Amino acid sequence: MRRLGLESVFCLAALLPSAPLLVANEITLKGGTKFVGRVTSITFEKVEVETSDGRIQSKSTDPESVHFRESLSTQSTEANTVKADLPKIDESLHGTEYVNRTGKFSLTLPPADWIINADLRQRPVTLAGLSSSDKTRFAIVEQKEYPGSLASYKELTMAAARITLSNFEELSQSSVTIDGKRAILAHYRGNIPVPPNTSVEFVTAFISRSDNNFTKVTAWCAEPLFHDMQPAFEKLVTSYRSSARFTSDGNR
Repeated sequence: MRRLGLESVFCLAALLPSAPLLVANEITLKGGTKFVGRVTSITFEKVEVETSDGRIQSKSTDPESVHFRESLSTQSTEANTVKADLPKIDESLHGTEYVNRTGKFSLTLPPADWIINADLRQRPVTLAGLSSSDKTRFAIVEQKEYPGSLASYKELTMAAARITLSNFEELSQSSVTIDGKRAILAHYRGNIPVPPNTSVEFVTAFISRSDNNFTKVTAWCAEPLFHDMQPAFEKLVTSYRSSARFTSDGNR
């Protein structure tokens, strides 16, 4: 069986919101209604739950919370999803300054030997994939239309990560302002569910660009490195700046 590297595991997490989730859950809908079942599918459009009374579907914006009663510890996951046709990206990296003219945004990276890593782009919504040259530190940027709140967008992303990572733990979240927009900064960690079950830690900035338009900037590395990298990663994900002035010749 092919092992998943650190760069593959988060891409897989991003690809799995529509995959089966074989754990028991307590779902609380807006209005306070609760029921217990197994979430069989989570997408950015809908949630499907198998209960003792049958299958229930709801809009992804309806659940107020999903409590996972069991962890995903017995399943192994293979990165066998075929890449979708990806758009070409007009981007450049000069030292620590990254500019994405397709998505009209920029990032400031930590001092290190960073490269543009095309292997991290697994879906059309992923506009940037970056890594250190030794491929021990990673970052991606996604832009997504989603008909819900910033908080529910963050919760669905956490649910997708919970599917992929064993021993998943959400460590913290805080409300911040990034690029003049409302944002949530979240820290979480988990183990890659295949040997050697590397523990990985993440920091993600969820940014509300406008109604129903969101940007997600994530940086991650193996947990032993994360303690030293956390301040730099937080600066990276909060350095996101959008501008309509980015041009194809690299000027702003």
